[in-house]
This record gives sequence, C-alpha cells and structure tokens, in this order.
Amino acid sequence: MRSLLDNAIYELSLLLPKLAPMAATLEKLGQAMLECWGRRGKVLVCGNGGSAADAMHFAEEFSVRFMSNRRALAAIALCDPTAITCAANDFGYETIFARQVEALGNPGDILVVLSTSGNSPSILRAIEQARKQQMLTAAFLGRDGGQARGQCDLEFIIPANLPHRIQEGHKVLFHTLCEWIEARCQ
Repeated sequence: MRSLLDNAIYELSLLLPKLAPMAATLEKLGQAMLECWGRRGKVLVCGNGGSAADAMHFAEEFSVRFMSNRRALAAIALCDPTAITCAANDFGYETIFARQVEALGNPGDILVVLSTSGNSPSILRAIEQARKQQMLTAAFLGRDGGQARGQCDLEFIIPANLPHRIQEGHKVLFHTLCEWIEARCQ
C-alpha cells in the first residue's frame, strides 16, 4: 500500500504544475458560464463511466452549492438512466448525449464534456449537436485529446495517460472553477 500511495503522490506532484498554464482558459470558461447564467441559460455536462460520475459532481457543485450558500446556478448532468437507455435502445449508444443536448440545449447555453480519451462516439456526437445549436463547447480531456481535440471552443487536456490521473486533473480544474465562480456569485 505504501509504495502505491507514494507513487500516486509522486505522479501527482509531476502532473499538478502542468495544470497552471490552463488558468487563462479556465477563467474564460468561468466568465462564459457567468454570462450564460446571467441570461438565464444553462450548462449541460456529460461523460461516460467515471467521467459520468464527475459530470454529476460538476453539475451539483453549481446547481446546489460548492462551499457557500449562494443562488442556484443552472447546471444539468446528462446522466438520467431512462434518457440514456431510451436513446441507446432507439437510436444507438452514440446518441445518448446528443439527443439530450438537442432537447435541452439552446443557443448561448454551454456544453461541458469530460472524456479521458476524447474518442467516445457519444461525446463526439454531443459536441457536434451542441455546435449545431450554437452552444459554447468545452472539453476536459486527457492524453493527446483524442478525436475531440480541437472540436470545442475551450479545451483542457490533462497531460497524463492513466484515466484516474486524468480524472484527478479534471477535478482540480473544476473545483478551482467552482471556487472562482462562487466568489463572484455572493
């Protein structure tokens, strides 16, 4: 156990400084989210597997609270199992998020996708649908960004290969974003 923990700490000590250059882009996303909410718009968030859990975590930090009580901010994780299974059954798994984006997204809303590989067809289709609907798109990716690289207005590529390290990097970024936004919504 000790060697595994020591290794995790070491890997994170190498990874975390690589996130610092993403601050300006993170602030752009934060500003866009504040402007979206100022127009009574919403932020839609999606991911598969562990990234789906992170999407739910990300959305609830805004719609409920992060560290302090403030007004609720419209953020929805596209993780309703009935919508996912219906879309998968009727149209194919690659449509599970795109159908929800089509139903819920409006011009000026924001789609945030989380994907460690950037290659999930369901994520790529969601991005495509959001762009058709004139939504701002942001991607939290890993490795080299995969097929999603360059497809979104804003992107955060965690320079790691292991999915759990990528997700840990995503969490540092989105918790920082939550803290920044919350300081402006008091």
